[in-house]
Amino acid sequence: MFLTSDPKAIDLQAKLFRGFGDPSRLSILTALRHGPLTVTDILEKTGLSQSNASNHLACLRDCGLVTAEQEGRYVTYHLSDDRVGELLELGESLLSDVARGVYECTRYNVPSAGTTKNKAVLRTLPK
Repeated sequence: MFLTSDPKAIDLQAKLFRGFGDPSRLSILTALRHGPLTVTDILEKTGLSQSNASNHLACLRDCGLVTAEQEGRYVTYHLSDDRVGELLELGESLLSDVARGVYECTRYNVPSAGTTKNKAVLRTLPK
């Protein structure tokens, strides 16, 4: 178990969360939460281009968040650990409670709430 006051442990945890922090990687992980997928399936579910998905899948494999299994001509991707899916689920649960603050946060480069479209989205967020 890491001591969270250890700067190296903090850096390592930050590196782990960067894997979840990219929208493309997050969409891949979310798609894989529901079971193993081929690259073609991932492309269909995420709308990513082949090269973009392949790049992010390589990153996720290198970081140990997904595994790949050769099945004939196809490679099937899986979450490497059930806890990856559990972390995604926990993130969704937390977000449902703090969505307004995350949405309004100006430090994470989120669009301003000033546009009509953004105001409509903001009204749908929990208080």
